[in-house]
Order: sequence, then structure tokens, then C-alpha cells
Amino acid sequence: MDRYTQLVNTPVGKRVAKQVGLPKPVPLKRHVPGKPVIDGKVLVGGAPGGRLAGPIARVLAEIGADVATPLRPDLRAAAAEAGLDASPWTPKASVDHRYAALVFDATGIAESAQLEELHAFFGPTIRQVKACGRAIVLGTPPESARKPGERVAQRALEGFTRAMGKEIGRGATVQLIYVEPGAEDDIAGTLRFFLSPRSAFVSAQVVRVGAEGGKVPSDFDWEQPLAGKVALVTGASRGIGAAIAATLARDGAHVVGLDVPALEEDLKAVAAGIGGSALALDITAEDAPSAIASYLRREHRGVDVVVHNAGITRDRTLGRMDADRWNAVIAVNLSSIERITDALISGGSRAVLNEGGRIVCVSSISGIAGNAGQTNYATSKAGVIGIVDAYAPALAERGATINAVAPGFIETQMTAKVPLAIREAGRRMSSLSQGGLPVDVAEAIAWFASPASGGVNGNVVRVCGQSLLGA
Repeated sequence: MDRYTQLVNTPVGKRVAKQVGLPKPVPLKRHVPGKPVIDGKVLVGGAPGGRLAGPIARVLAEIGADVATPLRPDLRAAAAEAGLDASPWTPKASVDHRYAALVFDATGIAESAQLEELHAFFGPTIRQVKACGRAIVLGTPPESARKPGERVAQRALEGFTRAMGKEIGRGATVQLIYVEPGAEDDIAGTLRFFLSPRSAFVSAQVVRVGAEGGKVPSDFDWEQPLAGKVALVTGASRGIGAAIAATLARDGAHVVGLDVPALEEDLKAVAAGIGGSALALDITAEDAPSAIASYLRREHRGVDVVVHNAGITRDRTLGRMDADRWNAVIAVNLSSIERITDALISGGSRAVLNEGGRIVCVSSISGIAGNAGQTNYATSKAGVIGIVDAYAPALAERGATINAVAPGFIETQMTAKVPLAIREAGRRMSSLSQGGLPVDVAEAIAWFASPASGGVNGNVVRVCGQSLLGA
């Protein structure tokens, strides 16, 4: 926690913050290996005619959740079929309970008048969510809707969840998961991630789960989802990159960390600490893509996860920016990703990226909202989102995926050097009123990298605590 967050969570600090009207960030709960996915009661509801009651119940049964559900026959039957002994719920019962999570199946909402179902479920319960709790709405992608009215109603879910994210408070988060028809049984990895502390700094995001992902085996190891996999992480010598490497290693991967030769000693230290490998080279070099591909093929017989994390800043306002600053940022942050990706996926069945591979890019909220003094950086990070859009269809054809995270204000050595006023603004201008940690970015990347995320392709998820910038 930063010092302000520590202060306002003392007895005196709480009183002062309340009297003066200061932000009151709640210390976020983060993942601890061996702990349950969700700790506390999960309230599950849905609009009549929804198609996800059964799949939601099965996921909750798998994680051993304590579930409550309304006294509606279809919801009760879905819970019973999944083996859940769900306690009954009525709106009046919410006054006496605190919920770790609220989960609502909105796929049955086929016209705008039925949006009242959201109010009927969340109205009595939003104030009963525990600190660091979760609220999740699952819907149908508007583009997959069968009728215009359904498309309108499903699109409305985005405004609802984003506004709810700004109201729920106390470190709780809200998400919208669009589930394509046919992908009902592919939601386990995504629902687990957003219910768990792994998603502590992700809020008000819209994620699409497609039907082309394949099923998760019944014996899948959720604690070691990347066991036997090889992961390449660029920019791995420090900060967010080092956290990504450590998190993927925790999940079972052998991590190949890559960084520039000038940081080779730091890189080797990171690799040694996680039992990985170190590869020192400049990704902007002409022969870098072929050198990386050759190394991965020779030493590891390919690669399963590629995380394009390397990036630089060379800030100046546009009128004062020289060509060298512009070109350096574009070369590292954008062009190198294109060139390396092309080298790893070319060759058809002999491609270096293995079957079912995962590519994850690190964009930024600057690429979504822009930022003064960072036209080069914002351009490069918007281009990263373009890479996700451009490559997703082709990768889907070979059972692979590409997605991106867009971090907001993350507590790193770099942000620690930002002037105090700007740093505090970055921390407080979000629904969670605090900065994130490198591990928050790493956890989102690990979710994208998991074999259980095969249906998650072409997504860009902000890891920003619902930052007000570009919200």
C-alpha cells in the first residue's frame, strides 16, 4: 500500500477522510496460492430464459462455493443438477447478509423492458457486497443477438456494469462477460479469474468468450495450468516484466526471460530465481526475430506462451519531439512485436509457436485515452491493440489466441520517480482510488495464457482499477 492508503485505513485516518470527503481506498485482497477462489457466499441470479444457469452452477460447484439463489424453479434446478445445496434468497433477505460475489445471467434479456431484471437483482444487493467483493454479469455478445431488440438490450449491459463499477465501492469490482452461443461450457477459466483475488485491480471490463476455444479436461490442474509449457517474456529483467515471469513460473511454465544486453545481469538474476532461462538481445535488431525463433526451436522445441512486454518511453510534447525519440518508441513498442510475432507463427505446421499457443501483448491506457507528452507512446500502444485485432482471426484458425492487457497506474520504480502531485492523481483517479501492483498485470496475463482461456481471443482488458482516463 502507498502511504496515503495506509493512513486512511487507520482509525484516525478513517475519521478524517470521512469528515473531509477524501478518497478512502480499501487495501485489495490478492491471490495467495492454496487459498479458495472465493471466500464467502455467492448469490446467483438471472433473467428468465437465460442459457448460463447450468454452466455457472457447475463452475461454482467445482470451486466449492457457498451459493444462494432465488426461489425460481429453473435456477434451483440448475444448482441442484450441479450438486449445489443452494440456500434460498429473496430481496428482503439481502438486508441480513454479506456477499462475496453477485453473479447474474443476463442472456435471457431480449428487449429493453427486461433490463428491469438487473435492477431487481442488484438494487437490493449492491450495498451488501463485502469489501473486495465481486459482481459479474454474463450476457450475449450484441453482434450475436438474433433480433434488434436483443442486440440493444445486451449492449446496454456495458453501461450498466461500468456505472455499477463506479458505485459499488470498498475495493469491490464489476465485470461483464459476453458468452457467445456455443461457448457455454468454455467460461470456467474466465469466471474463476474474475471471481478470484487474481483480478483485484481489474474492474468494469468487457470480455468476450468465443465458441472456438475447446473444452477444459476434467483433470485440469488449476493450480499449475502452465505445467510443461514454455513461455517467452520480453522486458523481463525488472518491474512488470519480472512479475510476469515469476507468475508464469508459479503456474508451472519454464520461462525464457528476454531483455537487452545492458540488463543481462539483472535478467539472469530473475531467471535464476524462477528456474528459467535468460536470453539477452536487442529486439529491434534486424536479426532479432530469427534469432529468437532459432533459440526457441533449438532449446525448447518451440514456445507455448509469448508475452510482448518490452517497452520504452521517450516523452516530449509533439512540437518538441525529435525523430529519434519518435522512431525509438515505435521500433521497440510496436514494430518489434509485429516482426517477432511473424517469425514465431510463420511456417504452418512447423511454426515456432506451438499448437494452442497464447500471445499476450502489453498495451496501455495511454493507447486508449491518449496522454499529453506521449504521442509516440500512445501511438505505439494503440498500435498494439491493432495487432490484437489483426492477428486474432488467423491465430484462431490454428487454435491459438492473442489478447492484450492495458495497464493504468502501476506502482513501479518508474512511477515512483513521477512528481508527487501527478503520482497522487494517477493513484486516486480510479474507482479503486489506488495504484495497482506489477502482479496485477501479471495475473491478467496468466489468465490469458492459460489453456482454459481458449475461447478468449482478440480481447483488450484494462488493468487500471477502472481509471477515469478514457473510462
